[in-house]
Amino acid sequence: MFIQTEATPNPNTLKFLPGREISPNAPREFESAEDADASPLAADLFLIDGVSGVFFGEDFIAVTKTDDFDWDHIKPFLLGAIMDGLQSGQPIVEDGPGESGHAGFEDDGANADVIREIIDLIDTRVRPAVANDGGDILFHSYLADSGVVRLKMRGACAGCPSSTMTLKAGIENLLKHYIPEIRGVEAVE
Repeated sequence: MFIQTEATPNPNTLKFLPGREISPNAPREFESAEDADASPLAADLFLIDGVSGVFFGEDFIAVTKTDDFDWDHIKPFLLGAIMDGLQSGQPIVEDGPGESGHAGFEDDGANADVIREIIDLIDTRVRPAVANDGGDILFHSYLADSGVVRLKMRGACAGCPSSTMTLKAGIENLLKHYIPEIRGVEAVE
């Protein structure tokens, strides 16, 4: 098995491309070893010193490390764990409750249409682009009184030095262009 690696805009996140589906139905994020109970592969990756996050995209695995470790030191261990996990025959993610994706919202009349349009733009224009960089962005909430859209950054997008530019220059401008009610975009933890 050959696993390609790609740098991401986040220097602490590396994207691994094993040439097969990883999480085709929905991206999955594991922010700690405790979160990785549903995935033997994610759990094994957290056993490697320096791993602080694991993200499964449709056909990639993004691993985030702490500042204390260099990629040159942990990359071989990550490649070995990914290869072993994919060849083990175990499921990548065990059945159980998956992630819901975008935050739910109450159908509150006027805002429901705006929120649906925000989610549609994120799904069709934003998420495919950020997946190329090893990340994901989900709708969190819309503050109608201020016109602010709140988004959750995942994978390589979380903690990325260029995420503010992505939010302001990219996503905010896109949403403002299509939805006049939008006045700003911000990230939430």
